[in-house]
Amino acid sequence: MTTRLSLFNSPLLLGFDHFERTLDRVSKASADGYPPYNIEQVGPDQLRITVAVAGFTSDDLSVQTENNQLVIRGRQSDDEKDRVYLHRGIAARQFQRSFVLADGIEVTGASTDNGLLHVDLKRPLADTRIKTVEIRSAAKGASNGKALGVNQEQKA
Repeated sequence: MTTRLSLFNSPLLLGFDHFERTLDRVSKASADGYPPYNIEQVGPDQLRITVAVAGFTSDDLSVQTENNQLVIRGRQSDDEKDRVYLHRGIAARQFQRSFVLADGIEVTGASTDNGLLHVDLKRPLADTRIKTVEIRSAAKGASNGKALGVNQEQKA
């Protein structure tokens, strides 16, 4: 029996068990290195995923978002049945590549260029909120319904 060390086992990280399950799922899905891809930052709040899709037309590809995941699929048409290859070094298999998206990340577009699929993403700027939480006391003054604190929400 093997014991697995969890990154989210700290008592300071409450409610992150779904992240651990997502990371497990993603690491299993990305074990296959086909097709290769790059992720780059192209602006202060913009990302681009570039996937090598040589041999695929834009009709053979699909880009979808499903439950906070970007899913890129490729499936070539069956018009190559008539070809006889003496050597086949260019992969022509179908694929599915998934990327987990953080909350708020939007896919702004996708394009193909010279055998590469570019998927553009926009990351929203963080909206910092400060919330004051009321502290109640078990003293007699709290039992008569008077509020002891102020509950305010401010945007920074």
